[in-house]
Amino acid sequence: MIVFRYDKTYEGLLTAVFDAYFRKTFPDKLLGTDDIEPMFAEESFTVITQSDKAARVWKSLEKKLSANACNMLTYVWLSEEEGSDELLFQYIRKTVDSKRTIETNFADEVVLKVHKLAMKVSKERLRMIQFVRFQKAADDVFFAPVSPDHNCLPLAIDHFQDRFADQKWILYDTKRDYGFYYDLKTVTEMTLETSALFPEGKLDEALMAEDEKLFQQLWKTYFKSMAIKERINPKLHRQLMPKRYWKYMTEKQ
Repeated sequence: MIVFRYDKTYEGLLTAVFDAYFRKTFPDKLLGTDDIEPMFAEESFTVITQSDKAARVWKSLEKKLSANACNMLTYVWLSEEEGSDELLFQYIRKTVDSKRTIETNFADEVVLKVHKLAMKVSKERLRMIQFVRFQKAADDVFFAPVSPDHNCLPLAIDHFQDRFADQKWILYDTKRDYGFYYDLKTVTEMTLETSALFPEGKLDEALMAEDEKLFQQLWKTYFKSMAIKERINPKLHRQLMPKRYWKYMTEKQ
């Protein structure tokens, strides 16, 4: 068994692909720098992430794959599912070795798995866009905590920057402890020092704008008045609006 160790970054994975072709040895297992090595490993190689090597691999992929397929690879990486990096490595290797594009060859198990996983991340991105609820803070910044199953926050930023271009906002992933701040001009990645600002998925009341509570109450009243009791279907409701988002939604409090 050949083991490659890398820093668990996307750039590091692409560097690992470059090094594998340069060395003419391909890993059976990809590990992080601190992961325990398998008992029967015959060879272990540590990948040093280099942006120029990663860029060369990516340019090669852009020549052989459509823009949609390249985006799909990024979606799979952001899925954060166990083994997704090894799946990507296999897909990239098949792409490089094949004379024809493989992106529609769903008879290939690797291609099919990549496609399905990318679709899961895409659906999670759409749900996050649908179910985000901003809360206005006293400093007029709109704040929205989220905790998606997959790391899809970077995939949705363009939508929010376009949709809410006239207001300052923060989108924060509480599960991964990072977010993005929009200041009416640019979007900047950020990290908060404490999660005490949003207990139970809501902005601390002491930090809310004076009219925020009123708006929340009005929204709850509207939501309740529009509901048709005779047509309530809890099972369908949970399918269309996953319960993990409820704690962030004003109308579900």
